[in-house]
Amino acid sequence: MAPVWTRLIRFVAADGKIYNGEPIVAAAEVTVDKLLENGSLEAKIITGDVLSPEAVVTDEVVKVTQLLAPLAKEEIPIIKCVGLNYKAHIAEGGRTPPPYPSIFIKPNHSHAEAFEDIPIPKLSEDSLDYEGELTIVIGKTGKDIPISEVMNYVAGYTVANDVSCRKWQRDPKFAGGVPQWCFSKGFDKYAPFGPAIVSSEILGDRPGLNLETRLNGEVRQSTNTSDLLFHVPEIVSFISQGSTLEKGTIIMTGTPAGVCMARNPAVYLKNNDIVEVEIEGIGKISNKMAFI
Repeated sequence: MAPVWTRLIRFVAADGKIYNGEPIVAAAEVTVDKLLENGSLEAKIITGDVLSPEAVVTDEVVKVTQLLAPLAKEEIPIIKCVGLNYKAHIAEGGRTPPPYPSIFIKPNHSHAEAFEDIPIPKLSEDSLDYEGELTIVIGKTGKDIPISEVMNYVAGYTVANDVSCRKWQRDPKFAGGVPQWCFSKGFDKYAPFGPAIVSSEILGDRPGLNLETRLNGEVRQSTNTSDLLFHVPEIVSFISQGSTLEKGTIIMTGTPAGVCMARNPAVYLKNNDIVEVEIEGIGKISNKMAFI
């Protein structure tokens, strides 16, 4: 599915209003967050449903003052996620590579803006972790999608952090005998993403991009998305088997090695820690963990 834009942002303009837009980017290696930091980010306003071929990129150019998540919560029916999908991450967790993608979900209430603080509830404070992830954006509703046709349904890619509570995921006293993913990762605002969606027309069907996660400026995850066990075509085709994959669904593709849980000893996120996830060619999100 080729959208009418090559990059999509949702933003606050100088007039204080929220718009969708096509950012004006002169070079592929320049990302929207960098342009915003130096005060030069502008965008052409997009009208209509941004995932529809009937959307219009207008000639009206406005200055961007704040970047949000590129889709609003109401535009995302569900967040689907793949667990255990980087070879090195599987190894650090002492797990066996799964024969098929391991799927779990987050509700759309887990939606969070690209640079907002993440409210951490009391029951999640003592084992809070990050997971930087390349994320697929579905641009057209489909079901039983063959691998050969997947890219007709993919609008593009964005950056996300699969914020996680390990106690409720893995501790048998809380999670039971098997890992429990949906509750432990599905709290409100546990899926910040952005700062843009970059079209698959630019990044292709199996993007090999450098991904880096930083905690308070220290690099914790650093890999290339070519280390994915199951890549974009296999993930989308698998998830759509017998299940309608709705337009606006975002799919987190899994996280690489370097999570807090795997450190010896494990040292988890604390109040006011800042987690940045950056992917080459897409940009950076940055979120402060705010215990409530």
